[in-house]
Amino acid sequence: MEADQKTQSPLTWLVWGLIGLIDLILLYGVTLMYAQEEIAFALMILLIVCTGTWVFISNKGYNYRYVFPALLGVSLFIVFPLIYTVNVAFTNYSSSNLLPLERVKLHHLRKTYKTEGESYNFKVYQQGTDYRVLFINDQVANKHLVSDPFNEISIPAPLKTDFSATLPEGKELPFKDTIKLRQTLKKLIVELPDNSELSMTSLRKFGPMSKVYQDIGHDTLEDVRNGNRLKPNHETGYYIEIPEGQPDSAGKQIGPGFVVYNGWDNFVRVINDPGIQGPFLQIFIWTLFFAGLSVFFTMVVGLLMACLVQWEPLKGNGVYRLLLILPYAVPAFISILIFRGLFNQNFGEINMLLNLLFGVQPEWFSNESLAKTMVLIVNTWLGYPYMMILTIGLLKSIPDDLYEASAIDGASPIQNFFNITLPMIIKPLTPLLIASFAFNFNNLVLIALLTDGAPNIIGASTPAGATDILVSYTFRIAFGQYGQDYGLASAIATFIFVMVGIIAWVNLKATKRVLE
Repeated sequence: MEADQKTQSPLTWLVWGLIGLIDLILLYGVTLMYAQEEIAFALMILLIVCTGTWVFISNKGYNYRYVFPALLGVSLFIVFPLIYTVNVAFTNYSSSNLLPLERVKLHHLRKTYKTEGESYNFKVYQQGTDYRVLFINDQVANKHLVSDPFNEISIPAPLKTDFSATLPEGKELPFKDTIKLRQTLKKLIVELPDNSELSMTSLRKFGPMSKVYQDIGHDTLEDVRNGNRLKPNHETGYYIEIPEGQPDSAGKQIGPGFVVYNGWDNFVRVINDPGIQGPFLQIFIWTLFFAGLSVFFTMVVGLLMACLVQWEPLKGNGVYRLLLILPYAVPAFISILIFRGLFNQNFGEINMLLNLLFGVQPEWFSNESLAKTMVLIVNTWLGYPYMMILTIGLLKSIPDDLYEASAIDGASPIQNFFNITLPMIIKPLTPLLIASFAFNFNNLVLIALLTDGAPNIIGASTPAGATDILVSYTFRIAFGQYGQDYGLASAIATFIFVMVGIIAWVNLKATKRVLE
């Protein structure tokens, strides 16, 4: 027994060393995240490190070692995004309120303005990885200043200068190379021998610059030019510029905004704002119809095609089966873009054919009913091969004796379908139909590539279209071209999560009853 423990000891130490190394790397990542003010991500990684270490070291956590990867995946890709989304829903996080207060404060403190004083032309000299700047005053002969050395990684603050009768060591950079260094040069705060400071005012000059604001405490800034104050408003998420001697109510908002918690405001907007409430309910109802009708049409078409290719008297079944499965083999986004061209109102082949036969050219993308019809047609085309593949396998599992007995009784093919085929396949097909409903409920790719939600809903205060489903509606609010409102999008996503949870619960109950 002692011999076994001795032989296992080096392996144990190796495992402990490997776990310790992984923990150190992850803790270093936690430190970097915390330094970047990504507190939520840092806490999540820290929790994973502590839990994982306990599971793989403690004897009490031995039973969890095999399920820990699955739990980790669920936590990372389901639980954490859900918690993060709900958290964002209680903020004003948007394209105009994107930064934390400290970053916005730093942004204002970095603002400068040009003051009176001498301006200097400059040249940059390079020696190895270091640079020196030669400052030249055209109005005063032989009044040249040379800066201390600096590089792109290490920039002294401030950068000292002194008079020099000789040129700096190294080679003079041509103007095109100086332009490449402009981001580094813009960061320079140059201190002259008389303690005055210069900053880069153009691509060719440095001049006297001063800070616009100074920090007077409690996150309040003062304009050194006129005494006006910038005071943060934690209700609106903006700094308010207050004229000297005026009350806070006389101030005006100054961008950029910062992120603040605004409580239930986003949820109240969804419920009370007519420009959001109306489109949201309309899109929610359409999403249910879209997902339900897509499942129904794909199942009907797929089942009919499966019955057709299973029909024994039909010659060349394999060729028909191959042709009918082709839409499933072509990448969905290619098929969608092809259909978008086919349904083009002015140049599409479908309208050309309809105009030739019936003299009509439907407005597929601008008429709400036609747009929804087009979406269902395309989605049925994309989805029926999947249903056909599933039902072909289920049809093969039905005993032939049942059809032989029905033939003796004189049953028609339609009676066979409704009395034998459909009852035999509906139970194993039900979970797959629910999965198809869930897929179509979140079918962002189809809507984004085919219609992008068009036509737009009149009176909506957020980007919303008649063919939008909930996921595309939320996506457009969060990442659309008309402004990004992440807080509102997160609130809508929270509503969607609750609704989908209720629908899933009802589906599970209904499925249980069907399968019993």
